Amino acid sequence: MAEISLPPRRRSGARRWTLGLLSVTGVVTLLLAGGFTWLYVDANRSSVDELSFGNPLRIPPLLEPTVDEQGRKRFQLTMRTGRAEFLPGVGTPTWGVNGDYLGPTLRASRGDQVAVDVVNELPERSTLHWHGMRLPARMDGGPHQLIEPGATWSPHWTVDQPAATLWYHPHLHGRTAEHVYRGVSGLFLLDDQESGQLALPDRYGEDDIPLILQDKSFAADGSLDVTTNPLFGTTFGSLGDRILVNGTYDPYLEVRTSAVRLRVLNASNARSFAVGFADGRSFQLIGTDGGLLDAPLALDRVRLSPGERVEIVVRFTPGEQVVLRSFAPGMAGGFPTDRFAGADDVIDLMKIVAADRLEDSPAIPERLAGTPEITAPPGATVRTFRMQGDSRINSLPMDLRRVDQVVPAGATEVWEVHNGGLAHSFHIHEVAFRILDIDGTPPPAYARARKDTVYLPPGSTVRLAVQFGSHTDPAHPYMFHCHILEHEDNGMMGQFVIVEPGTEHGVARELPDEGHPHGHR
Repeated sequence: MAEISLPPRRRSGARRWTLGLLSVTGVVTLLLAGGFTWLYVDANRSSVDELSFGNPLRIPPLLEPTVDEQGRKRFQLTMRTGRAEFLPGVGTPTWGVNGDYLGPTLRASRGDQVAVDVVNELPERSTLHWHGMRLPARMDGGPHQLIEPGATWSPHWTVDQPAATLWYHPHLHGRTAEHVYRGVSGLFLLDDQESGQLALPDRYGEDDIPLILQDKSFAADGSLDVTTNPLFGTTFGSLGDRILVNGTYDPYLEVRTSAVRLRVLNASNARSFAVGFADGRSFQLIGTDGGLLDAPLALDRVRLSPGERVEIVVRFTPGEQVVLRSFAPGMAGGFPTDRFAGADDVIDLMKIVAADRLEDSPAIPERLAGTPEITAPPGATVRTFRMQGDSRINSLPMDLRRVDQVVPAGATEVWEVHNGGLAHSFHIHEVAFRILDIDGTPPPAYARARKDTVYLPPGSTVRLAVQFGSHTDPAHPYMFHCHILEHEDNGMMGQFVIVEPGTEHGVARELPDEGHPHGHR
């Protein structure tokens, strides 16, 4: 059969079209590759050896309560606008509690009756949630306890849990991330009789130091940049390139004792930290979210996802200086996700400077808390939760009218939390829990104590033994949610109520009108 060929002009045109298409495709590919490379490199927020450590670390003041006619310790908190100087010579509009940025530290003991008058002088409604506190749902400060501008909310409860480092922050649906980012947060320390008898550093601001870690981005005019990445939206949450410790940028801390207790809170919107010292020295972990460990644990690094806390004791020699650093926390999904989620970042946090003469501190006791381990009984209820994308749990976005789970008071259950994609930090209100396993493997030693927040790497499954309290209320829920605050605001949150045992099946799954704020979903 004779060969059939195109006329020369047509063949030349086809060749030019093909070559042109290939050229355009090549250019687009190069542009995309170049754009990705630029984004990947730019996403690195490491800051080793970039700080001068020129600012003394601010210590949040300890707020002294009054005693009211009912014998309650009464605290006064006012949420308000302010202005702070984080960067040299630059004023930044902020929000705070009883001050321009952050709030005072509250302190109470087990058995105390406490009341807090929370005044809202912000330009919009907000809430104040007591993260880690075990208390009635009406007093929890979640999205159902809104405080309108000019109004006062006065929750009250009896402290009934072990000594621990807790904190408070806003928790209104859809706006939590911005309110926390602007500065409305603070610590709430709990003591008990047992911890008071231990030879631990306990002089607040001297050898017992709070460290509130937050990352921030600043606009050109010095204001806080509260916008999320325009390319990734809420995928990875808000990640800043400047670190504040107790609201101080570029800080140093002078210590005058040979041992210092650091109460470290990750109050960032999305960033995880892997806290350790630049010289690799070890420290003793003595507490996590839910209180003291049974015994101190020697570590050189400890991971903190948003909302988690640790208490560590570190020793110093006279005259030495050492940098507290966050090493690359990793575990955000591998390449390239780790880079965009901040998991590759190595960040200097602050410098600690020891005086030339140090007051001698006693050794840390070999035994600390005697709090019973949380153990689920045989046949315990098992509940399953699937974290999906950045806005769904069990395929559902948050709905303030909907009750997702009904739990009998005093129960200990097993919650299986599956993470299908992005990194998440899972928090449950009111409860204390113990991590049973992560992907079938026992958790690292530092994560085996009582907690209320747990990090979930992408693709992982975490099983928790969850201990619920005795406060019952079928019409006022508690929350469970991702503590990456942009995920929470985007809908990655659900609700549960605690009811009298045996009444679970009669509880309405839609809250009455008074059970949700203004019908907002």
